[in-house]
Amino acid sequence: MRDADLSGAILEWYDLHARVLPWRVGPADRAAGVRPDPYRVWLSEIMLQQTTVAAVKDYFHRFTMRWPTVAELAAAEDAEVMGEWAGLGYYARARNLLKCARAVAAGHGGRFPTTREALIGLPGIGPYTASAIASIAFDEPATVVDGNVERVMARLFHVETPLPTAKPELTALAERLTPRTRPGDHAQAVMDLGATICTPRSPACGICPLRDPCAGRAAGVQAELPRKLPKKAKPTRRGIAYVGRRSDGAWLLERRPDKGLLGGMLGWPGSDWGDDPAPAPPVQADWRDAGAEVRHTFTHFHLVLSLRVADLPEDARPARGEFVPHHAFRPSDLPTVMRKAYDLAAVTFGQV
Repeated sequence: MRDADLSGAILEWYDLHARVLPWRVGPADRAAGVRPDPYRVWLSEIMLQQTTVAAVKDYFHRFTMRWPTVAELAAAEDAEVMGEWAGLGYYARARNLLKCARAVAAGHGGRFPTTREALIGLPGIGPYTASAIASIAFDEPATVVDGNVERVMARLFHVETPLPTAKPELTALAERLTPRTRPGDHAQAVMDLGATICTPRSPACGICPLRDPCAGRAAGVQAELPRKLPKKAKPTRRGIAYVGRRSDGAWLLERRPDKGLLGGMLGWPGSDWGDDPAPAPPVQADWRDAGAEVRHTFTHFHLVLSLRVADLPEDARPARGEFVPHHAFRPSDLPTVMRKAYDLAAVTFGQV
């Protein structure tokens, strides 16, 4: 089957089966002349990096209700944005989100550039995100390749080369299929196909629009593709988290440095994370072992935090961090690992 016929079959399927997503303009509305909002496309793409659609939807709704335009987001306080992002993970994305919004507001009159080449120069926008925005928001025939697209290409063309080695080959194949007309719909169509039909496990080949030309299916290996090189085992790091509460109900928190894991986020003062962390209490107090550990997995390592808790006097003068009044403290502003520590400590303090 010709590349144009493959692309046509994908678009025909998408016209009938496109997912309804809060940031998307569906194919019928798009055909009627409704244009996607580049701000919503950009925001969704940043949020969706290494994160599922299900996890992103609520965050997207909150962000767009609170900051409906890129200019309003650019004017937001850093702490407010980081608080709304809490729990979504990969916190460098939130810092770059603000940098990019401010760059668009200050340097582009509040309007996103319309080409991949111009978009890729903005903070936090790499090759994939630039292609996605240019294609979906502006119908530039830029090739969009995420994990779903890689899987569809590997199966359709029976690519045995394992990932990540196969990335250039799979990108070239996706580029071959990217049409000059409706490239934005096509990009979303292939991603939808991978997310709903050509799934990692038990692909629904019987209802796939590409079942007949699929070389992987013809060879009987579609469910095994794409192949992947073995992953290295993740190391385990340890640390100590200090959860202190003053007698008036205020909590001792500190904002982490902008660079590094959980950068810019609120959290509990603690030790370094390593093989044998040294105690590092933020203030002199009767710190006691809570008898519980916080376990969390990051991209490159597992983390185990020992929990120390203390009732702090009102005249406590911490060397690190600051007290947040009880009425101003929102556990939801904490990143997931710090929220886990709070949930365990709250039992000790009689909060739950």
